[in-house]
Amino acid sequence: MRNLIDILDLTCEELDELIALAEDIIKDPKKYAHAADGKILSALFFEPSTRTRLSFESAMHSLGGNVLSVTGAGSSSTAKGESIADTAKTVSLYSDIIAMRHPLEGSAFVAGNNATVPVINAGDGGHCHPTQTLADLLTISREKGRFDNLTVGFCGDLKYGRTVHSLISALSRYSGVKFVLISPAELAIPKYVRYEILEKSSASFFETTSLEEVIPTLDVLYMTRIQRERFFDEAEYERLKDSYVLTVEKLENAKKDLSILHPLPRVNEISVKIDSDPRACYFKQVENGKYMRMALILKLLQDAENDKTKKDEFAGKKLVVNKFRCDNPRCISSTEQELEHVFKPVDEEKQIYRCFYCEAKAKNN
Repeated sequence: MRNLIDILDLTCEELDELIALAEDIIKDPKKYAHAADGKILSALFFEPSTRTRLSFESAMHSLGGNVLSVTGAGSSSTAKGESIADTAKTVSLYSDIIAMRHPLEGSAFVAGNNATVPVINAGDGGHCHPTQTLADLLTISREKGRFDNLTVGFCGDLKYGRTVHSLISALSRYSGVKFVLISPAELAIPKYVRYEILEKSSASFFETTSLEEVIPTLDVLYMTRIQRERFFDEAEYERLKDSYVLTVEKLENAKKDLSILHPLPRVNEISVKIDSDPRACYFKQVENGKYMRMALILKLLQDAENDKTKKDEFAGKKLVVNKFRCDNPRCISSTEQELEHVFKPVDEEKQIYRCFYCEAKAKNN
């Protein structure tokens, strides 16, 4: 039995298999209309969601399965103080598979390590969003026909944008990909993405604050909104919220075959006048997300049928336990008091350790 917590849980070969399965579902949806008969998906959404939650529910119904839903922490026992671990153990008794969104980073990992059915991370705070990445990859595949030798620009909130972190992780494994990172300094990509994903993979990347300067070079432009819910300081959000707005005028110098992606929801960072431009792919992303989630659900259910062994996600990994404490207030370890503080060495020579749950650097090194 396996989970999908991070996009790197899937090999490039497995991504290809999921894309091929999604393409077959698109071609002949009736063929899969009863593929999950008798199965139950529990959709646990402790943060607001429209596309991701409905996409999971639509995907499961389209496969012939059923859905149990929790929307908002206030409607579940987490409001009474129940831990994520206990919630996962309980919901496993009612379900064949779980999709969970939660505001705390590392929450999906904790759920996956305690559930007895497969767990899909539908977004854990500002950390990861692997199923959005699956939607992104299918969209890029259908628009560009490849993942290698592309110049991909990410614009907006690169610090808290979990969709950005996950897509960079996925694309960094392909050759010839050039990353252009466009953001104000305050919202630049986290250090762990820069040093432990981009630099470690020897990926080509360039950081800038100017969208206009780099837009002519891009094959793919991934726009993001500035996320009010990730800010502790409302004044800082107000100062940064309109940093980038993509307009028809700014597209004049872009490539004719540019693909414009956005994980949505949009606020005002893409003018609605661009929606009719053939380069706008963000509503295609929404549809592609459903088909990739259908493919993923089928894969994880099949894997669970073939191997019911519960996997210990810590097993076989070189870890440091309770030597450091994570000081990230958004980390699951900051609220789940009985969790051990687990860190992984990313550079033992330089004594750099990062929290296993949220990637925050150990505070005393």
